[in-house]
Amino acid sequence: MKKLALAGLLAVGLTACSSEEPQVLNLYNWSEYMPQQVLERFTDETGIRVVYTTYDSNEAMYARLKLLDDSAAYDLAVPSTYYVSKMRQEDLLMPIDRSKIEGFDKLDPELVNLGIDPENQYSIPYLWGTTGLAVDTADVGGEVTAWEDLWDKRFAGRVMLTNDMREVFHMGLRVLGYSGNSTDPDEIRQAYEKLSELMPSVRTFNSDAPRMPYLEGETDVGMIWNGEAVMAREVMPKLQYVYPDEGVIAWMDSFVIPKNAENPEAAHKFINFVLQPEISALISEDIGYATPNLAARDLLDKSVSNNRASYPNATDMINAEFQQDIGDDALQVYAKYWEKLKSGQ
Repeated sequence: MKKLALAGLLAVGLTACSSEEPQVLNLYNWSEYMPQQVLERFTDETGIRVVYTTYDSNEAMYARLKLLDDSAAYDLAVPSTYYVSKMRQEDLLMPIDRSKIEGFDKLDPELVNLGIDPENQYSIPYLWGTTGLAVDTADVGGEVTAWEDLWDKRFAGRVMLTNDMREVFHMGLRVLGYSGNSTDPDEIRQAYEKLSELMPSVRTFNSDAPRMPYLEGETDVGMIWNGEAVMAREVMPKLQYVYPDEGVIAWMDSFVIPKNAENPEAAHKFINFVLQPEISALISEDIGYATPNLAARDLLDKSVSNNRASYPNATDMINAEFQQDIGDDALQVYAKYWEKLKSGQ
């Protein structure tokens, strides 16, 4: 009887173990912004399956996280610079448990403890980069050195812009000599009027895969993220990445854990995994953006670390400006003019 009872208990235990569902990490990220092999290696090492969902703008990411109920929660998201501050202030994020994070000390000290998140209580830097000019030198004659060159009539119908309100207005403001982080309604209006003059030349907006309009021959010149330019050059060597004279747009994307995350433990494990120098280096080499992980930079192939598109020098960053949180009042002014710009009003 005792043996039968013990066997019964073991059977119940085995049934419970076998019916236990595997852990899942719901990762909300930009498209093509995490190599598939990184996701697979994480699953192989931890047993945690990654469900990868994408967005094409900070605004879309923010709106979805703000409106989601707990039944559709994400465990990890990757907002850009100023949205970390906005989401932190609106109590949308869970604090990072730094006791569970290894490798934070390997991050570039110039990219941590920033105003967007003092002491990195809610965010861990993932990648940083720039938004500059893409020029198909096979089709474009003459130099393109500045944002203002996009207004040249020779580019009518051949210009691409990112589908990003702040980036497009940042460009317009810099052409006018203003800060890309302006909160002055009159300066924002002037930028709208300047950008309206450009609209007849704009063929498309794309923040899903900004390299594709160039690769498909749809556009010849316009905005692009530096990593997208690096990936594009693998099949289109004539595509040139240019740091505009008025100043490049600089940004940093960070891991954050949404407040209603169902599996914050898995989120911490994934951050730890990515902070391993080997993994950080693999990501930078694969998708062309700069890693903030100093230990990883030592592992990079010279063709990557010496590529100015991915890793700019000091001259490239003259007049560069990181985007900042401009506050809701100013954001509403931008949004009003953005809607008018895209609707052709």
